[in-house]
Parts: sequence; structure tokens; C-alpha cells
Amino acid sequence: VVLFNGKDFSKWEGEKGEVKWKIENDYMETTKTGRIHTKDEFGDFQLHLEFATPAKVEGNGQGRGNNGVNIFGRYEVQVLDCYNNVTYADGQVGALYGQTPPLVNASRPPGEWQTYDILFESARWDEAGKLIKKANVTVLLNGVVLHHKRDFIGNTGWKVVGNYDKPHPPKGFIELYEHGNPVRFRNIWIRNLGEYDKP
Repeated sequence: VVLFNGKDFSKWEGEKGEVKWKIENDYMETTKTGRIHTKDEFGDFQLHLEFATPAKVEGNGQGRGNNGVNIFGRYEVQVLDCYNNVTYADGQVGALYGQTPPLVNASRPPGEWQTYDILFESARWDEAGKLIKKANVTVLLNGVVLHHKRDFIGNTGWKVVGNYDKPHPPKGFIELYEHGNPVRFRNIWIRNLGEYDKP
């Protein structure tokens, strides 16, 4: 399923309805108008997208090209300019935010297009509401494996310990953050892989 082909936001909506990000030259770019998320929901999936942090380097640490791929509004894979940019380990590009650093820093220089391939498996609960399988993810940045079937501790967040305190639906939307940095995205598509997506 093509989620963004460089032409329109027909598969997306903003926090207050219409997406206010800009489109030019076949990419979308943040405009300090809030997060966006897919209109459709997905279960287990393979997600592909390309992103570029600002070519002009301003700030440092989390202030450089900060964004994120937020799965179900719960599980974030970080987007950040980490080319010669020091930040905390579980906040760098490719981290399961606030939980697990990537195995390696595979960043390209600022302004260059980079590729994420993310394979996600949703958490599972039994009929009594007992967790029987944590959510996990495989992440490749620019073709390099950063995580392989790595479990999420639970929901991600800043200076919090995630948990699975209550069951959530097996499907959810894909969200792109807005942290005030002009990050670009293009060529976004997704494949359903899970049992929840069979006809």
C-alpha cells in the first residue's frame, strides 16, 4: 500500500484534521503544524520510508533533525541527525526511543536521503488479558540492521519506563512526529504481514 507518492496527503490526517505539512519535489516536509498519522490502521507490517534531516546544521543533540516513526502512537523508532552529533544512546537515530540504542550508527550526512525499513509485530494478549507476546521490531537504516526482532519494553517515552499495563488493539496507525525541525519524508509504503490483516 503506497502511503505517500509525493503528490498528496490522501492517506494521512493531521492532529486537527487536514495535514498542513508542505509537499514539493515529491517529498513532504514538516512545517511546525503538528504530527500526522495514517488514516488506515495496520497490524504486523513491513514499512519502508525515506527521510532527510536538514542540510543546514543548526543546534546539537536532540535539536538536529528530530522526528520519529511512532507505531500505534505507542512505539517510537527515532529519527535524528546523528552524523557527528552526540546525544544520549537511546535517543539516537534508529533507537527504540528511551529504551534500546541501535546496534550501530549507520547515519548519512545531513541533507542526504536515508532509508528506513521497519518490520513490526504487534503485542498479543490472551482472552483473559494476560500478555503472551511483547511487540517487537526489526529495523534497517540504509540497509544496515540496527535491531533484529527486538522487543519493546512497552510504550516508549522520554524518561519513563514503558509497560504493557493494559491490552491495546492489534492494529493501529503510523504517526510521524513534529519537533520543529524541517525533516523531509518520501517514498512511504507498507505491506501487511500479520494474521489480523487477512481477508
